[in-house]
Amino acid sequence: METFLGLDYPTWWFLVVGGLFSGYAILDGFDFGAGAWHLFFKKENSRRIALNAVGPVWDGNEVWLVIGGGALFAGFPVMYATLFSTLYTPFILFLMFIIFRAISIEFRGKEEMRWWKKLWDICYSISSIMLAFLLGVFLGNVLVGIAIGENYSYEGSGFFEFLNPYSVLTGITTLFLLMVHGAIYLLLKTEGKLYEKLTRLLKKGMAFFMVFFGILTLYTLLFIPHLSNRFQN
Repeated sequence: METFLGLDYPTWWFLVVGGLFSGYAILDGFDFGAGAWHLFFKKENSRRIALNAVGPVWDGNEVWLVIGGGALFAGFPVMYATLFSTLYTPFILFLMFIIFRAISIEFRGKEEMRWWKKLWDICYSISSIMLAFLLGVFLGNVLVGIAIGENYSYEGSGFFEFLNPYSVLTGITTLFLLMVHGAIYLLLKTEGKLYEKLTRLLKKGMAFFMVFFGILTLYTLLFIPHLSNRFQN
């Protein structure tokens, strides 16, 4: 097999795809985290500041997801077809929440009625929470293993099989991780009372993340042998 700088081409594609999806999780992750905190801000001015902090970057960050999908198709077409057909329903949900989140950001400021802004605030926050959670669900399912047959078709029992205990736990852990990430980002963009409130929220988010990360680690070591064996060996 041909190599480049000592690595074969599948390895290079693996690094490229992994880097792109990691970049998406990091860069769009703080957007999700900031949105997840949105309803914790009670004042209109605080919510406006938080939205303005992510406004210039949120749509650009999603380009990483598009490029990552294209790289996955170019480097591993069989994996691309298998994953997108197997995880079709979760992916559709993910795209729906991306759309709702974008609509919420754009429509919120179109009218000044209180109920209008509250409606889009709720949609924005829920969409951000679900996107962060679903990212963890995807990761959890990939780590624990997906029921795929010899002909690369899904052989599981249905959508709710994706919401297994491990993937749900991974989803919750990812949610709190991105909430911490989002709070840190907002701290860099704020000052005064909002800064103080974010500092308190960050401490609470960090505590929840550490608890769920510990539970997830323990669950992995005890019940996911193909992952825990790597640590034991």
